[in-house]
Amino acid sequence: MTLDAKKPSKQQKHQERQQRLKEKVDQRISNAIDEKGLLIVITGNGKGKSTSGFGTVARAVGHGLNASVVQFIKGTWDCGERNLLEQHNVDFYVMATGFTWETQNKEQDTAAAKTAWQDAKALLNDASVDVVLLDELTYMVTYGYIDLEEVIAALNNRPQKQHVIITGRACHRQLIELADTVSEVQSLKHAFDNGIKAQVGIDW
Repeated sequence: MTLDAKKPSKQQKHQERQQRLKEKVDQRISNAIDEKGLLIVITGNGKGKSTSGFGTVARAVGHGLNASVVQFIKGTWDCGERNLLEQHNVDFYVMATGFTWETQNKEQDTAAAKTAWQDAKALLNDASVDVVLLDELTYMVTYGYIDLEEVIAALNNRPQKQHVIITGRACHRQLIELADTVSEVQSLKHAFDNGIKAQVGIDW
């Protein structure tokens, strides 16, 4: 037998690596035994935070879960996700004032935010709702329209198996610490920065 014949082939090496990886993944799966409602935060300066949140809602609905959405800020735009998900019995509660730099009225925005937050609190107290998306909630906390401690209390006291998704930039560190899963979306490049307007069906 030649020396080369004793060497493992590329396929054998690949198979050995994949087997070691499989063993590690299987062990992690075996160790994950807890089951609870997750708090998911999707933050950062990049595009796609709300898109990701709505994607999770769509996935949940596809599995027969009951989901609801509270939208802060983006209330005056036609919403493709809303157009679709409402056809699948997803309830939407919308702040409906639009962007704060458009309204330029803090008193009006605060009142609208508090109204939407009351809807959110009702959902966070309803065990029949499996998934709640609080879209752009982070801005409401940052601007002081909604009290942070009140948000934390509602999240902590929600039904044990209820999942909550929070989206928006600059999420408060206390919400990040409270969350089970946190993803930060960073912008490497954005069409809008090069003078390309927002596209229907892609950007909203």
